Amino acid sequence: MAEPVLSLRGLSKSFGALKATDDVSLDLRAGEIHALIGPNGAGKSTLIGQIAGTIRADAGEVWLAGREITGHSVAARARAGLARSFQVSSLAMEIPARVNVRLAAQGRAGGSYRLWGSAARDAALAAAADAALVRVGLSARADIPVAELSHGERRLAEMACALALAPRAFLLDEPMAGLGGEGTARLTDLLADLRHEAPILLVEHDMDAVFRLADRISVLVYGRVILTGTPDEIRASQAVREAYLGEEA
Repeated sequence: MAEPVLSLRGLSKSFGALKATDDVSLDLRAGEIHALIGPNGAGKSTLIGQIAGTIRADAGEVWLAGREITGHSVAARARAGLARSFQVSSLAMEIPARVNVRLAAQGRAGGSYRLWGSAARDAALAAAADAALVRVGLSARADIPVAELSHGERRLAEMACALALAPRAFLLDEPMAGLGGEGTARLTDLLADLRHEAPILLVEHDMDAVFRLADRISVLVYGRVILTGTPDEIRASQAVREAYLGEEA
């Protein structure tokens, strides 16, 4: 079997007496969507923070494309090929979507985010940003300040920023949050296509979207992965129904 694109090996994190991440190991393979689900308080956000580099693990390792990135900064992980979207939009609201995406492309190239004007003048970065906006279907609204975009359009702009990084792996934290039916359907189609470009680790509360998209699902409860399996295996698990879906034995 080919080496995983993203691999977590024994990640652990405690906050005082609380074990937020408890010896978590999982992997993300080329061409797949691997969903991470669990009840509120299960430790999903803490785990995502350790993968992205915003939270330092107490123990364990993060590997991307055969290289250990455990000690890397957030920016270094992005340059290495890890593209993250957030639960709450991280876009600069006062500037257009197009400039946000060009900033993302500049960051991948190692440029300063403060010198955003230089990114706008760089033809190669501009072309990469514009192609990402076309890909997500936002090119017609790209020159409107983000603050004037709808919630769904902002999510698409954030996806374009991730695409502009030309990532090795996508780390998507609740991308469907706040979207209506039409927006969810559109983003679901986009993610189904993107998996062939770079695999996706997906954290999502929309179970319909998870079961439509995921090749594998890992269930996190009290900081520990209790089961990883196919959607059918997750549906059939009594332990998952009790711990996550709230069903009695």
